[in-house]
Amino acid sequence: MTAHAKATNRQRGFTLLEVMVVVVILGILAALVVPKIISRPDEARVIAARQDIASLMQALKLYRLDNQRYPLTEQGLQALAAQPAIAPFPPNWKAGGYVERLPRDPWGNPYQYLNPGLRGEIDIFSLGADGMPGGDGNDADIGSWAL
Repeated sequence: MTAHAKATNRQRGFTLLEVMVVVVILGILAALVVPKIISRPDEARVIAARQDIASLMQALKLYRLDNQRYPLTEQGLQALAAQPAIAPFPPNWKAGGYVERLPRDPWGNPYQYLNPGLRGEIDIFSLGADGMPGGDGNDADIGSWAL
């Protein structure tokens, strides 16, 4: 057997030190990347809430075009899915409603509606992750005023 054949048959494995260096490097990368990935679901929920609110605003504008006014706070967003049962009754309420069903915010709570709004003619908003008015960061209210 030649020297070249002996060298090819004998394969060199990784030493413990080399494996440990790779594991440490992977650990450092994970420590940098994982926090950024974990915060993505919160961002996705905020984006979903904004999209829901924009859709509800469009439905409310159609409601106003048909009925010359927005539903009262007491009638709520339910006036988009079912004809209001409390006065004033909309004269031209669209059969089938303006939305098929009312969505819940990404945290499982109903969207809030005010007419007149505190920040605009009407306000639609989600109370955010904490379910409480106000807050900041991921707990902030998400509303039609920010569209």
